Amino acid sequence: MLHSLAGILIFILTLTAIMTRPFRMSEALSAAIGAILMLVFRFLSPIEAVRLLLGEWNIFGFFLGLMTIAAIADQAGIFEVLANQTARLAGGSASKLFFGVFMVGTLLTAFLSNDATALILTPAVYAMVTRLRLPVLPFMFVCTFIADTASFLLPVSNPINILILESFGSGLGIFLHYLFLPALFCIILNVGLFWFLFRAELRRGFKLSDLPVVELPSPAYFRFTLVSLGAIAVAFVLASFFRAPLSIVALSGAAILLVGSRRYGRLSWVRLKGEISWSLFLFIGAVFLIIRAVKDLGLTDSFGALLIHLAGSSPLWSTLITAAGSALGANLINNVPMALVMVPTLHGLIAADQARIGLVYAAIMGCDLGPNLTTVGSLATMFWLVILRRKGLEVSSIEYFKLGVLIVPIMLAVGSVLIWLR
Repeated sequence: MLHSLAGILIFILTLTAIMTRPFRMSEALSAAIGAILMLVFRFLSPIEAVRLLLGEWNIFGFFLGLMTIAAIADQAGIFEVLANQTARLAGGSASKLFFGVFMVGTLLTAFLSNDATALILTPAVYAMVTRLRLPVLPFMFVCTFIADTASFLLPVSNPINILILESFGSGLGIFLHYLFLPALFCIILNVGLFWFLFRAELRRGFKLSDLPVVELPSPAYFRFTLVSLGAIAVAFVLASFFRAPLSIVALSGAAILLVGSRRYGRLSWVRLKGEISWSLFLFIGAVFLIIRAVKDLGLTDSFGALLIHLAGSSPLWSTLITAAGSALGANLINNVPMALVMVPTLHGLIAADQARIGLVYAAIMGCDLGPNLTTVGSLATMFWLVILRRKGLEVSSIEYFKLGVLIVPIMLAVGSVLIWLR
């Protein structure tokens, strides 16, 4: 009994440290300390830990490939050109530019993931709107909110999707069957509500002459990278359809871009290594180990039993509870560990009733969309905050929550109904 309580205490303290960052300790270091304690106190054996981490090669490979692709695309000037062209198409209208950033963010998220959108789109849009002397915060909020709102359009749109789907063998067709309409609704609602909230600040225009002339260091390299990104996006969709490991596509795409970068003389290993978030791998790996230890303690089974109790026999109510519970958990412990908690929980629910398979997609929606409530809900939002702080902008948790609470509950409720109807 005391041994189990010690494991629960380690879990709670680790999550608290991840959320509060005592002594400015990084989330990755907090998670790593928690994982080490789980090993030291024998809640998990070293052999089991190694097997678990090796078994998650698809996730690690996907992250590495995706971050490499995004970094090389940024070096080639893809995102700078994209932001510049979006402003030119807006024709001097701040409102049209606002909608254009939403559209670009949706496309980037759909095919390159929400983390890539936050990391790449945020600085590009910031540089553009400050040069055009437009209000910065409305456009910055677009960059982070659309990164999570559009992150369940495709399996590749959020690593969380792969974390969950990998355990249930779902293909692209089933994924779209359950989540395409909810994602479409949430994107439209996000665009409409944000325009209404910021409409006064978006009435002003800008001069197209203020836009910088983008000078590409190598137009041929730019074209090569652009064509390669299109091919990678198609490959991601095909891999999702045929249930092939997405890490193979991500790593292959990264390899092609690396070879091309070297051929065109544009490869900078120093810059590339600096743009890949290596601590993310430590964070994910440590969280994998912690959640396995928690599962062995029976906490995930207890959580599943609580969900069953709350859901009752109503399919609609159980869908709402699963989506809301996943969203709440994502904001309390971050959506990565919450997704890992939900996997064994969902296995228990579906084993009891195969008709509950729709709950898998309700959990994905909750883990993807829920982080729009707080600044600690997803890694994408954390990346966004770091970028803003480097620019001298501070967004408080309360300010972010006031915006999120207006939109997330409606999204979750309507999205859950649409999943239930499917």
